[in-house]
Amino acid sequence: MVQLFDVQYMIDSIPTIAKGIPVSLSITLVAFIFGALIGLAVALLRIYRVAGITQLAILYVSFMRGTPLVVQIFLAYYGIPLLLRVLAIHSNISQIPAIYFVYVAFSLNVGAYLSETLRSAILSVAPGQFEAAYSIGMTTPQALGKIVLPQALTMALPNIGNQFIMLLKDTSLAFIAAVPEIMGEAKIIAGRTSQFFEVYVVAALIYWAICLLCELFLSLIEHRARKHTAKGS
Repeated sequence: MVQLFDVQYMIDSIPTIAKGIPVSLSITLVAFIFGALIGLAVALLRIYRVAGITQLAILYVSFMRGTPLVVQIFLAYYGIPLLLRVLAIHSNISQIPAIYFVYVAFSLNVGAYLSETLRSAILSVAPGQFEAAYSIGMTTPQALGKIVLPQALTMALPNIGNQFIMLLKDTSLAFIAAVPEIMGEAKIIAGRTSQFFEVYVVAALIYWAICLLCELFLSLIEHRARKHTAKGS
């Protein structure tokens, strides 16, 4: 009788596949931090309509949301070295770790999505908040930083959390750039033994466990943020 699962093999493969966890988490955190900065900048550019730059921001968002992430990874993986070679910025492109190109691709991708989330959250804050800030002598940057953005971020937290979870799962595509994250390690070990099903089940369970922990952490942040907002209102 054919055995569906080789349980012992699955258990033995966990340490090897788990080696990719730090890589997956590093991609997630780096891309999310830089993506959030990009997203905020693009959101403000679109809200305040800076001549010339706003059109570029709209084009950027449209391109990143309208093309597959896997294509964007390939563009970064092959395009950035080509650009560096043309500009003579880096003499030995092969010495640059592939994960840096992955950081760029994921940061730009999540930045486009977060820009829309942040833009809608900022616009949902009552205009009277700005007027109140101006009435007490605040500048626009001060009003944004101290009054508007805290409220906007609180409202956007659920969507931001969803983007973080999606980003974590999307890191499984980094293996196409030879980055040994969770899926990359899974493919390596599966290629050696041809026991693909067991290995991918283990990878799926690892992703699931990490996502559950992230969801718990994000829900705690959301709860504390809303509690703080309720006390301040």
